[in-house]
Amino acid sequence: MVNRFVLNEVSYFGPGARRVLPDEIKRLGLKKALIVTDKELIKFGVAAKVLTFLDEANIPYEVFDDVKPNPTVANVNAGVKAFAEAKADFIVAIGGGSSIDTAKAIGIITNNPEFADVVSLEGVAPTHTKSVPIIALPTTAGTAAEVTINYVITDEKNAKKMVCVDPNDIPAIAIVDAELMYTLPRSLTASTGLDALTHAIEGLITKGAWEMSDMFEIKAIEMINRHLETAVNNPSDAEARNGMAVAQYIAGMAFSNVGLGLVHGMAHPLGAIFDIPHGVANALLLPLVMEYNAPAALDKYVTIAKAMDVYTPGMTAEQAADAAVKAVKDLAVRVGIPQHLSELGVKESDLERLTDAAMADVCTPGNPRDCKREEVLALYRKAL
Repeated sequence: MVNRFVLNEVSYFGPGARRVLPDEIKRLGLKKALIVTDKELIKFGVAAKVLTFLDEANIPYEVFDDVKPNPTVANVNAGVKAFAEAKADFIVAIGGGSSIDTAKAIGIITNNPEFADVVSLEGVAPTHTKSVPIIALPTTAGTAAEVTINYVITDEKNAKKMVCVDPNDIPAIAIVDAELMYTLPRSLTASTGLDALTHAIEGLITKGAWEMSDMFEIKAIEMINRHLETAVNNPSDAEARNGMAVAQYIAGMAFSNVGLGLVHGMAHPLGAIFDIPHGVANALLLPLVMEYNAPAALDKYVTIAKAMDVYTPGMTAEQAADAAVKAVKDLAVRVGIPQHLSELGVKESDLERLTDAAMADVCTPGNPRDCKREEVLALYRKAL
């Protein structure tokens, strides 16, 4: 069997790492940037922490800040137009997964205009040219979009999240600067952190997992277990913030290359239909799907229990699996994640539609346990 691993060309880590931005732009011979971000990051001065370095270096740029959570085809189309009108030659993406995913789609379509309808990018699209250069600076510790070959765009016409997988979309440079995350609200720190934990756990147990990906996912679980609560409860704790920033990147390195599973398959329709934040949907579903998957991956669940520091000598594999599931659920409760879909506006009458969408999602086939429709419907009912 042949395993592939795709990563960024260059990545920087650590508080203050964004100061390398001008030098990297000059090294690559780039001239003018389109800044892809959202209005909240502009409003609260987070984007300015990056833009000041461009200003000081006299690097020209224009700002596209119309990105919305769960970005849409319309978002992407507007961004492609903005890139062309700016006469830019590269993108600086500042934000969470929404901004970086939008930047990826803009960059891919700009260099592969035959995919201008956006929807044809779903799945593994046969693009022929790398994206325009993207320099990604994440402001959340969760999606790892700065290191993945995946991006997710909502097809608003069909109320569907499209998962796009393309090695040509990976950012040229990732700058993971925890200082950009210090003002992240408590709720967003919690949900994005558990999104990262979902990536790590699903990436560990997915059908495509192998020794190299396991190594990264196990370390990510250990670090998230160690740092997430502190980052939520003490946002100014530099060690915890940087620990989460690095942990989510490590998880992304692996899951991007081996795939995910049913948690994401079920979470994507919740975002597309109800606009539920992706991290919240993942966090709510993760313990339920872990419990469902345990019989198919017991050895890996022992590893998860050890990484979550809840394994004790003499435990059976089944006991370790129970302890791992409980540890994840307890962590979600402690950091304030909603525990029922009904709290988020989902009704019993919605579950059939959600189930159909989950069964068709590109992530679901990677689940370690093959899913039957009635089983997925039962999991949604349990989550309701």
